[in-house]
Amino acid sequence: MEEVAIIADSKGKGFEFAKGVYEYLKNKGEGFSVRLIDIERTKFKDGEVKIRIGSNIRNAKCFLIHDSNKDPYEWFTELVFKLEAMNFSSPEEINVILPYTKFARQDRKDESRVSVNAKALADVISLYATRGMTVDLHNPQMQEYFSIPFDNLYSFISLVNYLKKNHPDIFQDLVVVSPDLGGGKRAEYLVKKLLNIGVKADVAFGYKTREKENEVARTVIIGEVKDKNCLIIDDIIDTGNTMIKTAEKLREIGAKKIFAYGTHGLFTGGTERFKIFDRVLVSDTLKAPETGNLEIVSLVKLFGEAIYRTVIGKSLSVLFGDNEDISKDCEI
Repeated sequence: MEEVAIIADSKGKGFEFAKGVYEYLKNKGEGFSVRLIDIERTKFKDGEVKIRIGSNIRNAKCFLIHDSNKDPYEWFTELVFKLEAMNFSSPEEINVILPYTKFARQDRKDESRVSVNAKALADVISLYATRGMTVDLHNPQMQEYFSIPFDNLYSFISLVNYLKKNHPDIFQDLVVVSPDLGGGKRAEYLVKKLLNIGVKADVAFGYKTREKENEVARTVIIGEVKDKNCLIIDDIIDTGNTMIKTAEKLREIGAKKIFAYGTHGLFTGGTERFKIFDRVLVSDTLKAPETGNLEIVSLVKLFGEAIYRTVIGKSLSVLFGDNEDISKDCEI
C-alpha cells in the first residue's frame, strides 16, 4: 500500500491546520495509508537550529505543511533546513505545502539593485521539492519562477460555500469590490464563480492615490454601490488601510452591508479599526486574532482534497469549480 506522510511542526501555531489536513486524508484513505510526522528541533545557545524529521519517511510521498505563522526570516530558514532534512531521508516525493507564501510581494525588479525575493524563494524550493502548492498567490505569475509543478489554489469556492451556509442574505443586491484596480481580475473571477451557483453580482473598484507607503490619501469608487451589499476582497490583509478607506467611502456613498474578505490575515496594524465592517472574513492559513466581527473560512478541506487528488493522480481542476461537481463527501 502506498504511504503518505504529512510532516508538520507540532509546536507551531499552524499545527491545527496541518492536523486537520491529515484527518481529512485519513478519512479519505483510499488505496494509501497516511501518517502525521512531527518536526524535531534542537536550538543551540547561539541561536542556530538543527532540524530532524521525527520518523522514517523512506519511499513515502511526503507533504511538508510549512507553518505560515513564523517570522519571515525564520520561516524561510526553517523551510530550507526542513527540505534539506527530507532530501537526505530518501522519500519518494517531496511536496511543499505553503498555506501562505511569504516574500511573494517582492515579485519583480521595480528599481535598481533590488532582490526579487519571490524568485529566490522559488529557486530554493525547486532545488529540493518534487512539486509545491499554495493558495491565492499575491501574483499568480510567480508560478513561472518555479522549475517544478507549483499549484496555486483559489479559495473562492470555500468562501462561496461559507457565505451560502452562514450569510446567504449577502447575495441579495451584491457588489464585489476590489479595493484597487490591480485586483480587478480577482473580483471578476469571484463574480464568475457566484454566477455558477445562480448569484448575479456586479463589480466595483476602488481607485486610490498614495502619498506615503501604506498610507492611502484618497479613495474613489468606480461602480454603482448605493443601496447594495458590498463584499471587498483581497488576497492579503496587512495593515488593512486600503480596505478600511474603501469601506469608509462605501458607507459615505450609501452601501448597505459591507463585508471584507482577505485570504491571508496579517493584521499588522491590529483589528480595532475593522469595526467599520459588518463582517471581516479571513482564512485559516494564518492564526487569526480573536475579535467580535472576525470569522474564519477554513481551507483545510481545500488543501486536503488537493493533496488527496495529487496522491491518487486526479485532476485539481474541480477545485476551481470549472469541470465537475464536488460531491458532498468532499465539499470544500
